[in-house]
Amino acid sequence: MSTEMEIVSEEINKVAVMESAAGALNKSEVEAQLDAAHRYPRSIRSFLNEATTLATYDQEIAMSCIYALPRGGKVISGPSVRLAEICASAYGNLHMGARVVGIEDKEIIAQGITWDLEKNNRVTIEVRRRITNKNGSRYNDDMILMTGNAAASIGLRNAIFRVIPKAYVNAVYNKAREVAVGNASTLSSKRALVIERLTKMGAVQERILAKAGRKSVEDITLDDMEMLIGLGTAIKNGDQSIDATFPPLVDLSGQQPAKSAIDRIVESKKSEAGNSAQGGEPVKGKDEISPPHASETCTKSDFDQLEILATECGVRMKEWRKHIEETMGIAAWEQLPQSRLGEVRAWIYAKRIRSESTQ
Repeated sequence: MSTEMEIVSEEINKVAVMESAAGALNKSEVEAQLDAAHRYPRSIRSFLNEATTLATYDQEIAMSCIYALPRGGKVISGPSVRLAEICASAYGNLHMGARVVGIEDKEIIAQGITWDLEKNNRVTIEVRRRITNKNGSRYNDDMILMTGNAAASIGLRNAIFRVIPKAYVNAVYNKAREVAVGNASTLSSKRALVIERLTKMGAVQERILAKAGRKSVEDITLDDMEMLIGLGTAIKNGDQSIDATFPPLVDLSGQQPAKSAIDRIVESKKSEAGNSAQGGEPVKGKDEISPPHASETCTKSDFDQLEILATECGVRMKEWRKHIEETMGIAAWEQLPQSRLGEVRAWIYAKRIRSESTQ
């Protein structure tokens, strides 16, 4: 018995020594960072110049700096996670982190932490995100993981913007907004670019105009542009869906609501199947559903959105990837052009419809 107790005591002592060593190492690292922060203080002028240069490097980056979400019947626009990352990189002397700290029945909880080593100002922000769908069913493990990552990103963004003074953030944001939105002289070309961007995501022009409260594209203002760009960023990040952001129109005259690009693709596929069965030529509808810039490859965010949609529709990841490679004639699913993203969405929807019809 005494021998066993000695072994246990020895193991406990080893663990205590390891924990003490890890604590000492962590302390020395923090002290080194604090020492460097005080020996090399930041320059606000350099920060503003560097952050502005990064945020306005090109049109796409500038647009990604704008974020918008519907809140209380209104759409609130502001700086995005991407702008937070740019500001944090240029500000310097920051210690940052984000993590999921809890998973409940209906929510996942994440924390974002930012510590200004130079000013010794530390902020921790907690973010909660729902992990149930509109029917109250709990997400699967992959969806919960993605939701946790999104919550952690939001927490980190909010923590960064609590540490970096708002006046500095707004200065960089306004410059990015100028590049993304443009001015009166560039409004026409910028409007076309924004509408094209949203259309490629699966929106339809009638719904976009309804969200902006305008009758035609020419009526869209600079403020509308900021809102639409921000909504596009939210959709691209997977925080909002196309149908939730641009819902079907309610027509009091009794006409059918405007259909999204996905709806039109599904109808086109049904029409092709009907014509083929009758021996006629299939209706391609290609001009209607294929946006320009076919050479642009889908981003990781595009594929993340596809996986969210597929999960909600009960389609496995390997199924839609196999469809891209074997049916669409693309060598590797990672090379899917953005112009054909809507086709994959439509196929996923159609697969769900077929599945529901056989049940």
